[in-house]
Amino acid sequence: METYADILTSIAPASGTTRTLLDPATGEPVGEAPVHTVEDLERAVAAAAAAQPAWAALGHAARSSALLRAADAVERSAEALAVLLSREQGKPLNGPNARFEVGACAAWLRATAATELAPETVVDDGETHAELHYRPIGTVGAIGPWNWPMMITVWQIAPALRMGNAVVVKPSEYTPLSVLALAGVINQELPEGLLSVVCGGRDVGARLAEHPAIGKIMFTGSTATGKAIIKSSAGTVKRLTLELGGNDAGIVLPDADPAAIAEDLFWGAFINTGQTCAALKRLYVHDDIYDAVCEALTKVATAMPMGVGLDENNLLGPLQNKAQFDIVSRLVDAARDSGARVLLGGNPQADQPGYFYPTTLVADIENSNPLVAEEQFGPALPIIRYSTVDEAVEMANALDVGLGASVWSSDPAQARAVAARIQAGTVWINKHGAVDPRIPFGGAKQSGYGLEFGVEGLKALGVPQVITG
Repeated sequence: METYADILTSIAPASGTTRTLLDPATGEPVGEAPVHTVEDLERAVAAAAAAQPAWAALGHAARSSALLRAADAVERSAEALAVLLSREQGKPLNGPNARFEVGACAAWLRATAATELAPETVVDDGETHAELHYRPIGTVGAIGPWNWPMMITVWQIAPALRMGNAVVVKPSEYTPLSVLALAGVINQELPEGLLSVVCGGRDVGARLAEHPAIGKIMFTGSTATGKAIIKSSAGTVKRLTLELGGNDAGIVLPDADPAAIAEDLFWGAFINTGQTCAALKRLYVHDDIYDAVCEALTKVATAMPMGVGLDENNLLGPLQNKAQFDIVSRLVDAARDSGARVLLGGNPQADQPGYFYPTTLVADIENSNPLVAEEQFGPALPIIRYSTVDEAVEMANALDVGLGASVWSSDPAQARAVAARIQAGTVWINKHGAVDPRIPFGGAKQSGYGLEFGVEGLKALGVPQVITG
């Protein structure tokens, strides 16, 4: 079992340029991250290309066994990884946060190893026999975000490795230490060069997206960056899986029980202090129960402790960086200035260390307000009234993004009927953001394209080949 000190030592740069990462909750140093260059990326890509053929030749069973051993290694180092994640990203150890994220890494590795993908017979009529197979792509580039740096990296690398590919990871500049540490643990069970992490800036990311030896890019992040990756990848016709910005809507139908759904609504919106792509970011509530939902949500939110992540009592942490803090502050201030009613929060303390923004609920707000129309990506939830289901669906579908959505009702059949009308890649019933390694996940409209997880996720990391005769 590695300790936190062991983890930091294992990822400490041996030489070269470094930069100091600071804890977003305290401002204290966390560790030194390497500043890699395009030349470092070139070496990583070359090593990946050299290691990949032998890895592909092992076959699914051997590769799956390696992923299972990697899951064991993650669990052996789980607490040290969680402490590093909490300090670098800011999320608390407890609740659906740092320990949860590290546990999800192990769970996704195991689920990916266990998912079967057999050749598919598509025609067998006595004259023609056609089979569909999925072959390795080669080397995959994985570009990840800062909000769930370990878990989303595993979402990218586990299926890529399982399908016989090598992977070069470019982590967010905000959370490179977490990704370096996770990859170091996983690499205990992988051939040298097969999985590497290159911690560079935009020049490294741009080169990865255009590199002729990279056959696919997996990216989770903003829509604007996703569009840039599409352009950069066009010259080499790369395959892409893009999970981009979301502004998920939730619709509470008039038959819902406000007290029964309040805590699930809260965590749907405020998991990871609202810093989740598929979090509930705008809540539509019918007039009949609007006040009751506002009251129930406020009661739950008031009881949720926020503070430094290493304090075992806290369930909510700071925003990860000042840029995100400023976005949330701007949107909440604009909502207040427009006449919206702040039920809770909206008053960050300027004299405290860290990027803490209080849990904020905003009622009686127009659907056109920037806090509703723009993705806040933080702990501020606008609650919008509606009178008819048609009105709610129209408002939910009005934006150019569609990652996830949810419908809340005591009548599952009615909820599913409304869900079918919402333009989003996933619509949950009486929950929000509950991803599952067995269930495909991906966005609609400008929230990206391509599927992750399950059989479809494995197929997305392979090249389809039909053999017919």
